[in-house]
Amino acid sequence: AHLAALVLARGGSKGIPLKNIKLLAGVPLIGWVLRAAVDAGVFHSVWVSTDHDEIEKVAKQFGARVHRRSPEVSQDSSTSLEAIREFLNHHHEVDIVGNIQATSPCLHPSDLIKVADLIQKEGFDSVFSVVRRHQFRWSEVKKGENKTTEPQNLNPAKRYRRQDWPGELYENGSFYFAKRHLIEKGYLQGGKMAYYEMRAEHSVDIDIDIDWPIAEQRVLSFGYFGKEPLKEVKLLVCSIDGCLTNGRIYVTEDQKEMVSYDYRDIVGIDLLKKRGIQVRLISERDCSKTLSAMQLGCVAKVSATNKLQVLEDWQKDMGLSWKEVAYLGNEESDVECLKKAGMSGVPADACAVAQKAAGYICKSNGGCGAVREFAEHIFLLLEKVNAARKQ
Repeated sequence: AHLAALVLARGGSKGIPLKNIKLLAGVPLIGWVLRAAVDAGVFHSVWVSTDHDEIEKVAKQFGARVHRRSPEVSQDSSTSLEAIREFLNHHHEVDIVGNIQATSPCLHPSDLIKVADLIQKEGFDSVFSVVRRHQFRWSEVKKGENKTTEPQNLNPAKRYRRQDWPGELYENGSFYFAKRHLIEKGYLQGGKMAYYEMRAEHSVDIDIDIDWPIAEQRVLSFGYFGKEPLKEVKLLVCSIDGCLTNGRIYVTEDQKEMVSYDYRDIVGIDLLKKRGIQVRLISERDCSKTLSAMQLGCVAKVSATNKLQVLEDWQKDMGLSWKEVAYLGNEESDVECLKKAGMSGVPADACAVAQKAAGYICKSNGGCGAVREFAEHIFLLLEKVNAARKQ
């Protein structure tokens, strides 16, 4: 039976414009669930249903195929079921749909693998995600009503302690798996049903639960970062032009070059060094005089015609694995380095091919705090590595 993952991602959003591809912890929101779906390895195909060109580009970047949905199912009033049924009408090979919500960035492949087993091996017709909550419910009393509230799931005279009460299961909206025959009848849940209980820390819904900054912290703590385990970064290599500087070169009347840089980036480099991370700089230009004037105290390679060769030499000389190397670049000449490094980033104004190759896209432009921001990202992931070691 052909099992397809399907993420619905309209371009229109009443709250946040193009929310589905807004960067969350340096990754487009939809990228978090697509990474989990692709790496789960249980889907015969992974799809994004969208009506927007930019969402289509991001979807393909993360390894998904794209179904261009019609205007009829792209309205504010359109339901998920309508969009899924349209998808099935165009893809007769699909027998089971795993509808994954783009707004659940802490989803892990392990969850999807277990759900696929429930529906493919154990014969369930539909499986949906739930989370356990310990919340006491009371009846609502509307304004003007002459009555008192009543407890719904507790006895106030004998209140449970949290550890003595198993709590209740609530749908969390992360995913809904269903067989074709159910969906064609107009159901996402029906037939022989099962729920899949997700861990509370993985149950994050951007639409409902939390705002963006809090979501970023949750994702950095509990998100899925790829098949390879994170390692502690020992070396950051940073492209000078366009990352440490904004790429502009000023020439004086006596033909001397000048560049500008952001003091926050210098602080970022100092903080990295204090954490024991070597920082090395690279440039295709001969900017040795500029570097000397900046007094950064970093090993640098200028006039580099092959940045990847320089990076490989440094990696081997230091005896590092690629997972211990981070790279911040912004140009086409940085793409292969970005792909090799275990942790990669680009400034917000990096060229399109560099952005596509990077694991993290800064909010700051080159020469305007991007190095400091990427350093903070490295520190947050180091905390994740250290937390994993303690478990």
